[in-house]
Amino acid sequence: MYSTGPIGIFDSGYGGLTVMKEIIKVLPQYDYIYLGDNARAPYGPRSFEAVYTYTLEAVEWFFSQGCPLVILACNTASAKALRTIQQNDLPYMASENRVLGVIRPTAEVIGNYTQSGQIGVLGTAGTVNSSSYLLEIAHFYPGVKVFQQACPMWVPLIENREYDQHGADYFVKKCLDELLHQSREIDTILLACTHYPLLIDKIRMYLPPGIKVLAQGEIVASSLADYLKRHPEMEQRISRGNNLGSRLFYTTDSTEDFDNHASIFLGQDLRSIHVKLKT
Repeated sequence: MYSTGPIGIFDSGYGGLTVMKEIIKVLPQYDYIYLGDNARAPYGPRSFEAVYTYTLEAVEWFFSQGCPLVILACNTASAKALRTIQQNDLPYMASENRVLGVIRPTAEVIGNYTQSGQIGVLGTAGTVNSSSYLLEIAHFYPGVKVFQQACPMWVPLIENREYDQHGADYFVKKCLDELLHQSREIDTILLACTHYPLLIDKIRMYLPPGIKVLAQGEIVASSLADYLKRHPEMEQRISRGNNLGSRLFYTTDSTEDFDNHASIFLGQDLRSIHVKLKT
């Protein structure tokens, strides 16, 4: 029998907390550990090798904390590191454990939302350049056309608490105009960065009526619940409380700064613990 442990949720910074928030709504009984690699954020502009190295260090840390299941609640990490970790590293590190991402569960369902068969994807430069969404959506919905737009200023705006200020409007409108210039038939837009839900009100302001805007939190939470139903051997390895599990939060940077920012993403106050990864 394996010992039980919490579900690990990883992000390069704060954005994964928007996913964690939705996961807890659906699965409140489990214990969770969140790690934000704020000291090395953002991951978006970094090379594949750097993102892979940083993400692997985080996964190793989660396993050392007893987590049998780790969710990469970061599109860039999911795009640049997940497949390599699953195929090359996991069999040697801990073959009985699992690491999941946010791209595949999103790609599995996104085609159900479009009527025109044309989808827009807004993400970091790293996610867009990886072409992960193009490949994954094509696998599940070969008839759907996908148009991508990188939004390099959006994460800095959000992390500097400018997401609801007038200064953000220019950058939001600019990216949306560039996306819709690629095709006026886009009827569904995916926010392929877990930070972006904080901009959703402004995004909707600058979109034509009728275009759906999808955040990933609810999709990932529903997918995780289904995964645990289909894999009872993993579900039994996750520690839990009676009705409400425990939540621990870690950051590789300032705990004070993390706590001040994280409440915006999670919707509640928290106290984090500092941790140092390998490099």
